[in-house]
Amino acid sequence: MVGNFIRFTETLKTKEELRVVSITVRPLIADCTGSIWFTDLQVQEGGRLTGYTPHTSAMLKNSPNPPRYHNGIVRTGETIIIFNLGETSSGLDCYIYPLQDMEAGSISLSQGEGSHKMSFLSGANAGDEMVLRASTRECLKNGMPTPKHGFYQYSAAHDSMHQVRLQERKSARVYFEYREMRKGQERL
Repeated sequence: MVGNFIRFTETLKTKEELRVVSITVRPLIADCTGSIWFTDLQVQEGGRLTGYTPHTSAMLKNSPNPPRYHNGIVRTGETIIIFNLGETSSGLDCYIYPLQDMEAGSISLSQGEGSHKMSFLSGANAGDEMVLRASTRECLKNGMPTPKHGFYQYSAAHDSMHQVRLQERKSARVYFEYREMRKGQERL
């Protein structure tokens, strides 16, 4: 039997100058009978509610197609559009090869108009390999873990815009890799 789920939302106000480092949730249920399922908790920035993400058993099935690759050269910054022919979003593995030395924090990636942004916190030398792999949740510089600020990237279904930003007047080779995903079968 499938229960009737009700979605509750709440806006939590924090002091702007402080960073939230942990959240504790304690459900309090009183004067009721029956079954209660507490299934998901979504925390997001901002005062407006956005969409939800289905359970992974209902999505994220590999497409029979081989992995997809996109590459190019970026100077200072470019928006790259990926045509993801999968049925749903998928993780995006990003490889950046600077052609000149770049300062710490000067290499960044983001979605669309700048959301879901990430920055490599370390500097890079010409010929380094800067890697952000959503598939394995790794951020690497020349094969070794390196600090980042922000999010792993993903390719939205259909057309997906990705901003690559570099230090002013510097260039890098970029390489994106992902697997097209199809929707899974829900099991009830």
